[in-house]
Amino acid sequence: MYAITSDSLSKTYRSGLTKRREIKALQDFSIEVDSGQIFSLLGPNGAGKTTFIKILLSLVRPTSGEAAILGQRLPSTNIRNRVGYLPENHRFPPYLTGWQVLSLFGGLSGVSRSKLKTLIPSLLQLVGMHQWQNTKVKAYSKGMMQRLGLAQALINDPEAIFLDEPTDGVDPIGRKEIRDVLLTLRQQGKTIFLNSHLLSEVELISDRVAIIDRGKLLKIGSVNELTTTDSQFHIGVGTPLPESFKTEAAALLFKLTYAADTVAAELKTNSELNTLIDLLRKHNVEILSVVKKRSTLEESFISLIKREVPL
Repeated sequence: MYAITSDSLSKTYRSGLTKRREIKALQDFSIEVDSGQIFSLLGPNGAGKTTFIKILLSLVRPTSGEAAILGQRLPSTNIRNRVGYLPENHRFPPYLTGWQVLSLFGGLSGVSRSKLKTLIPSLLQLVGMHQWQNTKVKAYSKGMMQRLGLAQALINDPEAIFLDEPTDGVDPIGRKEIRDVLLTLRQQGKTIFLNSHLLSEVELISDRVAIIDRGKLLKIGSVNELTTTDSQFHIGVGTPLPESFKTEAAALLFKLTYAADTVAAELKTNSELNTLIDLLRKHNVEILSVVKKRSTLEESFISLIKREVPL
């Protein structure tokens, strides 16, 4: 079952005194997010990420297309009872304590007072904020605010959770702890929709990733699919490469670079890979490994976005 779907979703804003200037925030945007996944949406500023989340939360109506959360077609205000949301740059009343903030938002979400008495301590413990539950928010650091915001997003025990930059301003240890929380929530069957500029964080926990730019979906897939190249291979070798091999490989127009124990190859087809392996064997070169080269998610993201920039 899909927890989140969008089908040819588009949103056009109009600006200016005559409303004639069009800003296409989303253009035929279609994705499917499985239940119980950590799904990340990546894109530069102004790519349409926030517009998409606002449509899913029924805060903005699309110009065309359809979307649904947990089987409920949007827009729908009722679906908000089943989702949690942590916006970017959220603010809480500075005169309230962490406990009071969760009590306030729990009440707004319809959670009973008796349930909150047991729920709030467990959520504060989960996000590592139990020691500061009686400290006023005005004394919190940015990282502590993020932790409290995550607890707030979970106060109504949501099935789908939308998090916008959840580790922003959090130190490395805190980011690891928040990652662990998100993985625990996934184990509980919850769906997590994540926006983050920290691509190294996204790479560690996401099941699937979508990249968006100027309102258009550029690519979608698992982290492995987005970071594995189709044409570059590293072949580990256990014996020195004879000059006869290099000469014959050059005659076959192979694009190779050499290290002490590695042959890096840029190949177009699997047939070329097999030919190269046969050539190594022909020259009695011991082959230890054949690995497709992987880039980081950040490298793949930057490369993809650069290709979409008009000249």
